[in-house]
This record gives sequence, structure tokens and C-alpha cells, in this order.
Amino acid sequence: MVEELIRTRAARQAAEAALVRVVHHYGTRPEFVVLGGLVPELLCSTSKFQHAGTTDIDVQVDLEIACGSVNTKQLEQALLNAEFQPSGERAWRWVSTDPAFKKAAVKFELLADLSNHAAGDTVMFDGCARLGAVNLRGTGFAAKDIEIKTIAAKIGGKHYEVGVNVTGISGFLLAKIAAAYSRRKPKDWYDIAFVLLNNDLGGVQPAAAKVLKIFKSELGPMKTALDDLYANFQRGGQGPEAYASQMLVDHPELNAQQLRADAILGISAFHAAVSSSPKESRD
Repeated sequence: MVEELIRTRAARQAAEAALVRVVHHYGTRPEFVVLGGLVPELLCSTSKFQHAGTTDIDVQVDLEIACGSVNTKQLEQALLNAEFQPSGERAWRWVSTDPAFKKAAVKFELLADLSNHAAGDTVMFDGCARLGAVNLRGTGFAAKDIEIKTIAAKIGGKHYEVGVNVTGISGFLLAKIAAAYSRRKPKDWYDIAFVLLNNDLGGVQPAAAKVLKIFKSELGPMKTALDDLYANFQRGGQGPEAYASQMLVDHPELNAQQLRADAILGISAFHAAVSSSPKESRD
């Protein structure tokens, strides 16, 4: 997992601090919803295992867009005040220029899921000079399952606490499964397995029950991605190896064979639970 070597505790703390700084400059709790690598630790807060973290701040902005140009302009100004700048021509990816975060290469990425735009399009925001979002199918699940979390950070010697919309376990899992299907990154397989096996609800079955409770009517179009998840977590697949490799970086005392087996069994149980027909499934 060479691409994930930057996933350290220090990198996560830098990303959290940058997020807190953006929200502080926004002035109130934004409408955007945090998803991606910052979320697993929040969903697995009671786990004895440490999640690898991330340097990316991924936010789903459908609700921000729905509120109009006042909100999106406010977000652009908050990013500028927090010392972020667009990454080249990518209006959806902003990079921190704060020297305190430079080493961690903290990025703020804006994701949308709008039916009136093609997948992969960049959606420019009304009233903004350079801010936009990339339209990615599946990220909309995050905005339909929201929890409000308090995130704290020490910035410039001062303690800050802000309220942030964070996707719940159902929104996280389906958005991540959609991402894994489209981009095939080891970090996605790892994140899915970690949350399923270590979440605060108590494991795979409670997580699957939550997905069915919130998204049962929307799982039909996800069948291909769910089947792909199952296939990639069979013995010898990318999924078990991605999960075991990263877990061993953070917990070298663990057994690789057992980690791979846990991932295979966990994903198989999740797939069986959420892929049953409507008549067979239970809320």
C-alpha cells in the first residue's frame, strides 16, 4: 500500500485541524457533509484498533448547493481565509498553503452527486470565482445519512471546537462501496472492511441492518457495486490484502492470515445481508 504511506496520526491531525479552521471561518455549521478517510475513526470510536487516517478532507456538497450562492460563496471565502487555494484548474480540489500543514499535503475536496450533470463533470458554483465540485455518483448517499459531530483542534496555540455534518455508517459504506467500484483503490477496500468490523454499532450485522433501514429502496442500482465488493473480498482478492496490509502497518502485532480471514468473512456476511430480496430482508 505504497500510496497510503502518508496515512499517519500526524497527517490525520493536520487534516482535522484544517477542517476545523475552515468551519471556524465559515462562521456556523456548514451544510456540507464530511465523508472519506476522516470518518472511520468517528464511526469506530470505541474500537481497540486505530484507523490509518487521511490527509484528504472529502466533503459532499449537494446540500450546500441546494442552499444557493450565498452558501457556496461563504464556503469559498472560508477556504481562502483558512489559507487554501485551488489545485491548478481543479476547482473541486483545494490545497492548504499554510506552512503548518504543508508537510502533510492537506487537500479539501468537494464532491457532488447531481442528476442533471454527467458523472465526472466539474460543477462550478454560482457566485464563486474559482470554487466548484466534481460530480461523482454514489457520494449522494453521504448527504442522506447525517450525524452532527464536534471536532476539536489546537491551532496557533488556541483551542477550537466546531460542529460538523458527518455521514453516518450507512451513508459512509454505500458512498465508499461506490468509490471502490469506480476507482479500485486499496484505501477504499481497507476503509470499508475497517468500519464493518470495528464500528460502534457492534459489527457487521448491525451495520447491515442500518443500511437496510435507511437505503433498502435504493439498493437495486447498487447491486453491481455490491457484487463487485463481494468478489474483491474473496480469497486472493484485492480487498483482504488491502485490509491486512494497512492493519499491519498500524498494528504489527496482529496476524496477517487472521486479518485476511476476518475481512473475507465480514464482507461476505454484509453482502448476504444487504443483497437479499425485499421479501427476505428485515428492517
